[in-house]
Amino acid sequence: MKRTASFLFFLGWSAALCGVATAKDYHVYYLGGQSNMDGYGKVGELPEDLKAGVPGVWIFHGNMGRDGKPPAGQGKWSELKPGHGRSFGSDGKKNKYSDRFGVELTFARRLKELYPDRNVALIKYSRGGTSISAKASAAKRFGCWEPDWEGGAGAGKGVNQYDHFLATLKHARAVEDVDGDGEKDRLIPSGLVWMQGESDAQQKEVADLYEANLGKLMGLLAKDLGDEKQRVVIGRITDWKVWTHGAIVRAAQAAFVNKHPNAALVTSTDDYGNSDPWHYDTAGYLDLGKRFADAMAGEK
Repeated sequence: MKRTASFLFFLGWSAALCGVATAKDYHVYYLGGQSNMDGYGKVGELPEDLKAGVPGVWIFHGNMGRDGKPPAGQGKWSELKPGHGRSFGSDGKKNKYSDRFGVELTFARRLKELYPDRNVALIKYSRGGTSISAKASAAKRFGCWEPDWEGGAGAGKGVNQYDHFLATLKHARAVEDVDGDGEKDRLIPSGLVWMQGESDAQQKEVADLYEANLGKLMGLLAKDLGDEKQRVVIGRITDWKVWTHGAIVRAAQAAFVNKHPNAALVTSTDDYGNSDPWHYDTAGYLDLGKRFADAMAGEK
């Protein structure tokens, strides 16, 4: 599918919002990427103060879709609680929570600490194993975010991870009353967080393209989220040996941030333990969410 037009946040709401004192403005943040954004933290290892989630923060978590299949992204606005990690799913009517979590819990809690008077909402769509480049070996198995991918056939022609992201936005924005209080709400695009790059680090020719591919993708994401100048926070991939050309991707991530007028790079990932050769442990996800929030609030 071609990406030529940006979705806008509820343009038809302006007139309806006039004079409605109880409607809320929600600052919305997008969480995207591959499996370390999906989240492999164990719900059973959460500290007591996070087991009930983060009251007052709402999340729309889009259902994963495969490349070459009709757009997915079904979800349901819900108050944030544990279970938005690996194996989360939704049919649009009911969410299926998993025994894993990602960065969303401590990210949201820290934002509420930093901005106690701000209403916070999250939109999450990520898929483990996905690359940006369609040339990556992982793309054939897990999918890619290449905006101009033209694979697939029939109803899935040209549909890949970017289209599933766009479908997630469409479903999220179709709900006028995010928190279910009977009043229409407004979503204000406030930042995007990207944790990805591992699958682009397996082949040198793909890793060499990462800076250009990342820049193009972040620009499109920001535009479709509704604000081309919004804050972009990138999580640096680890230096683990499983990423054969990880050094190239890490350098590309730093180069992108250095050239971007409103971006930050979170590098604490090198300090985390791993639960398997590819994913952080529970303590890592807890810390990473907080680091993402702090970077989101910072100024370059």
